Amino acid sequence: MLARLSVRDVVLIEKLDLDFAGGLCVFTGETGAGKSILLDSLALATGARSDSSLVRFGAKQLSVGAEFILPESHAVYALLAEQGMDFDPEDSLFLRRVVSADGKGRAFINDQPVSAGLLRQVGDLLVEIHGQFATHGLLNTATHRGVLDSYGGLEELKETVKQAWQNWQDKTAERQKVESGLAQAQAEEDFLRHSVDELKKFSPVAGEEQELSERRAMMMNAEKIAEGLNGVRAALSDDSIDRALRQAQRSLESVSRFGEGRYESVIEILDRIMADLNEASANVETFCDELDFDPRAQEAVEERLFALRSLARKHQVTADELPELLVDFGHRLNSLEKGGEELVLLAKQEEEARLNYLEAAQALSKARHKAAEKLDAAVKKELPPLKLNKADFKTEIECLPESLWNADGLDKVVFTASTNTGTPLAPIAKIASGGELARFMLALKVNLAAAEKIPTLVFDEVDAAIGGATASAVGERLARLAAQDCQVLTITHSPQVASFGAHHFRVQKSEKDGKVLTAVIELNDAERREEIARMLSGAEITDASRAAADELLKNRSDVQ
Repeated sequence: MLARLSVRDVVLIEKLDLDFAGGLCVFTGETGAGKSILLDSLALATGARSDSSLVRFGAKQLSVGAEFILPESHAVYALLAEQGMDFDPEDSLFLRRVVSADGKGRAFINDQPVSAGLLRQVGDLLVEIHGQFATHGLLNTATHRGVLDSYGGLEELKETVKQAWQNWQDKTAERQKVESGLAQAQAEEDFLRHSVDELKKFSPVAGEEQELSERRAMMMNAEKIAEGLNGVRAALSDDSIDRALRQAQRSLESVSRFGEGRYESVIEILDRIMADLNEASANVETFCDELDFDPRAQEAVEERLFALRSLARKHQVTADELPELLVDFGHRLNSLEKGGEELVLLAKQEEEARLNYLEAAQALSKARHKAAEKLDAAVKKELPPLKLNKADFKTEIECLPESLWNADGLDKVVFTASTNTGTPLAPIAKIASGGELARFMLALKVNLAAAEKIPTLVFDEVDAAIGGATASAVGERLARLAAQDCQVLTITHSPQVASFGAHHFRVQKSEKDGKVLTAVIELNDAERREEIARMLSGAEITDASRAAADELLKNRSDVQ
């Protein structure tokens, strides 16, 4: 609820700090005293368009602030969290607006600078003003469906519809993805079949490029390699080396018995040298046998290598990735052959999801119609006491075309009304204006306040052009509305309406240092009695008007 309103330099208000409590708060005062300035100030603090003409004459800027105390579960905190704002739900929420005389404005939430748009969004969740010239909220048809659902307690059905809708959309997206892939594969079918045949025929092997490249390099240098190997073979086949080694070994063996084993290590070394020379000779012979001087073999290796590289360039992969590419192309062809079956299955699942959504949405629509009948009857019951005998109200529920179905169901919901017999029903935003419209909104609010969860409602002169029993009916409904965990502020010229207030404020002009200023005073019981007596009798308060005020004030205890 609104806990405090601070106003600085707005029109006739120099400085004002008002503390509020819950329940029905009434504001009274002479015409022109400045009651509308309070509404303008509250509207500015909650996001209304800035207006430099409201800056008090002689001041550089105006400043208005509104402090709210809210439950931690209030929707405004989710909105602030989405904006990445720091806040503590256990603290009060403070909105502030500053407008300079040159028209420049700034907005703040808990002293953090914000855009005017965000301030307006937050304000729409906290305060709703109905009156002669300012009204929003229920006049926006986009809100009607959600309000009706809250009124009917349809949250569980709505959640079922939402989940069914999401499942349908997921199935549709899955089907579209497969369908798109299938269409693309079909467009590439000839290319895929040719590529698979070509790759199968070529039979690429991972690592083949490097092997072919090494073989080609060896073949290109085969003559030089052969010349070198033949030189090695000739040198190793020289008998003199073998004879010399064997002669040395025999000589050492002949004297080894005199050396007490000192020469054995040399003899073993000579053995290893002769064995290594034999192994080297055998390997060189193998190398010579492996040498391929056939130009046709070299040509075949080069042709395979160049074809392998060309195939890799064609498919924009490396040569080693060609075998994997063949597998991938094969899978895509296989998918193409089975894609039709998968698409049929997915289309079936999609249609099942659609029917499940439709079933849930139709159940929600049926529940909405029942809730609408209940709401229509409740609102119509409120109209005659509010001097709206010829008015009518109806909740219109229109089934949307399938292209407009959504997570909220199949329906478009609009609250329609007519204030005169024979006048066609129209959205409530288009019916009569002024006090008549405000009373109509009061009839709605009495039934919808709990569903909308807006903590503070403001009615500006909802009693315009009425009196007597009708004014008492208005006051009673305002009090009933305030009893629904909802704070109500009303500006009134009606003593009957004023008598129902839980808190009474008088707005009056005073002169200070040659300046006319507006002041607001919260009245105690005695002051309140005098104010209501003034409203009944005019400038001169009589004993009779005081007695009538006492009688009216009894109404207050009857509804609380």
